[in-house]
Amino acid sequence: MSPAREIIMHISCFRNRPALRLPEILVTRFPGIALCAVTALLAFEAEKIERAFLQKSWLEMLNLALVIGVCLRLVSSRSRVFDLGIRFCSKSLLDVAIVLLGAGFSLRGIVSAGPGILVCVFGMVAFSLALTILIGRLTGLPRSQTLLVACGNSICGNSAIMAVAPVIHARDEDIGATLAFTAAGGLAIVLGLPLLLPFLHLSDIAEGSVAGLTVYAVPQVMAAASPFGAAALHTGTLVKLMRVLTLGPVCIVLSLLYTRKNRQTGTHQTSRQLIPWYITGFLLMITCRSFNIIPEAFLPVLNTLATTLTVMAMAALGLSIDVRSVFKASGSLMLTVALSLAGLVSASLALMKILT
Repeated sequence: MSPAREIIMHISCFRNRPALRLPEILVTRFPGIALCAVTALLAFEAEKIERAFLQKSWLEMLNLALVIGVCLRLVSSRSRVFDLGIRFCSKSLLDVAIVLLGAGFSLRGIVSAGPGILVCVFGMVAFSLALTILIGRLTGLPRSQTLLVACGNSICGNSAIMAVAPVIHARDEDIGATLAFTAAGGLAIVLGLPLLLPFLHLSDIAEGSVAGLTVYAVPQVMAAASPFGAAALHTGTLVKLMRVLTLGPVCIVLSLLYTRKNRQTGTHQTSRQLIPWYITGFLLMITCRSFNIIPEAFLPVLNTLATTLTVMAMAALGLSIDVRSVFKASGSLMLTVALSLAGLVSASLALMKILT
């Protein structure tokens, strides 16, 4: 259920039971939401400390929120009073964050880069998706986790995994384990690219493109590309934003495929479930930004709000995960993540060698 529909439902119920419904909503949701907010604040402060001591943010707030949430769940016995609020943050708030994420992309600016770079980015995403699915099948990784790894490595890491998970009905344990190992793989790429690329004698633009094609998050792309100059930094960021644009089409395709599967197995699915509402909202926000419907002054606010809600959602996921299930992750998951990233980096380097 979308947050808008949930709010409407709560309002209608409140009208029928004015003395009971609103206090009930506040009592059941607020403790969990407050816990997720505090965890997100801790992640924000942890990233500031990381920048102060290491000069770079090797682990961004999203990963830190997940780790802190898992640690809090591990060291304390969580009361059930937090459950509804945590579930609200991990589902509804994340959906809203994905919608707001669309305000950060303008089709006009991306198209102006030329069709060649668009074809390269979309082709590389398609190649990485297909390669990871093949690797997952060969290693015996379950289908849902294979798709999570494929979308995370190919598109935008944590955000893609969290967006795809409800579409394919992934379990929280699978999501947590996948996030943990893809985050580790992504960090290895961020640390490794500045050491590897100087030996390959690529141009600044090619080095930035490799970073944009392989690294997960925009801040991590900036960290990986900045040692190669301003041109590499600009190109890497642009390529990374183009990768994020594939999130909507990939989620739509997966929704249609899973709808077909449900029909074959006799599972009923309504028309509202064909395409997740947050993907529709994501594409609508991109359209609004492209036609300047959203004022420029609002963009920093929307970006900050999207980041805050996403960090709270990651905190909620961490608070929902039993860390023992993560440590029990199969060798097939680790092997799939490693081989997928190796294939993505190798293919990106080969493409840049060919083009330059």
